[in-house]
Amino acid sequence: MALRKPPLYDLHADRATFTDFGGWEMPVEFDSIRTEHEAVRESVGIFDVSHMGEIVVSGPDATELMQRLVTADIAGLDPGDAQYAAITDEAGIILDDTIVYRLPASEAPRYLFVPNAGHDEETFDRWVDHRNEWGLDAEVENETDAWAMVAVQGPDALNAVDDATTVETAALARNEIVASEVDGVESWVARTGYTGEDGVEILCPVDDAETVWTAFEGCEPCGLGSRDTLRTEMGFLLSGQDFDPEEEPRTPYEAGIGWAVDLDTEFVGRDALAEVAETGPEEAFVGIELRERGIARHGHDITVDGDVVGHVTSGTMSPTLGEPIALGYVPVSLSEPGTDIEVVVRGTGKRAEVVSTPFIRHK
Repeated sequence: MALRKPPLYDLHADRATFTDFGGWEMPVEFDSIRTEHEAVRESVGIFDVSHMGEIVVSGPDATELMQRLVTADIAGLDPGDAQYAAITDEAGIILDDTIVYRLPASEAPRYLFVPNAGHDEETFDRWVDHRNEWGLDAEVENETDAWAMVAVQGPDALNAVDDATTVETAALARNEIVASEVDGVESWVARTGYTGEDGVEILCPVDDAETVWTAFEGCEPCGLGSRDTLRTEMGFLLSGQDFDPEEEPRTPYEAGIGWAVDLDTEFVGRDALAEVAETGPEEAFVGIELRERGIARHGHDITVDGDVVGHVTSGTMSPTLGEPIALGYVPVSLSEPGTDIEVVVRGTGKRAEVVSTPFIRHK
């Protein structure tokens, strides 16, 4: 099957190195992962994240449909607010994680939510199937192919965005979304991101993607490689790697996002998760720092006294810290920061330690 190409593909074709990510041919790096990573941590970078899905839900029963299919309290969102949530099955296993925006400037509740790359079609089908099963009056639209999405991130991001938009971004609350022009293009601007730095994510029509991108030509263009090192330093989950319903089935409590579960609401998987909340999960998602030379990678075993006790799901050399870091699952009894473990790298156990995340500490 041919890879989907983002609307900025032609603009970046001569400069970026591309990779297959979630069925999309996406830029993995422009200059270098380290250069791009440092730009975001120290100044500002811009990412093409048009591989993310966009699904819009509206109609009289839109709130009920959203509330019953994600783990967070969607009914409590005010217009312009956003909420991180998980999408779970009946057993409480995470199918995907998402940001749900309640769009402003709408008399009736209208929601935009963002599935991860390659999940838009299956998520759309899930929403439509449950709407029909429950007899709800809601319209569900998969608008992924209608929108481009760019993320401007870093300590100087808001200044860069203010120069190009009609909204004062510093006045936006975290997780707030507003309508704004970006270099004359009607867009949605949200104070959200996946890097641990301040900044915004901008949704604009695909035909205007180049106009919006070039409005920030003073920003360092960044690929998915630096996006991965940035999110790993923060301990953020990556769908399909740190959790996956087939390869890495995890509940929100195991994956460290129990705070995104509201058991006072009724959603698919709620009863199963109530049991986990009462008994506690058996394993926990933890940060890991290696104390010896070597880089932990996805799938590497975690051992104690030679016995395999867990495994790594993400790992990299932290550009900010200059140290190898990783994320993975271990028994709850071994999840306290300071616990000594080993990670098996190329057949050799490397001394390591469980640490709290984020790995970097901001002032």
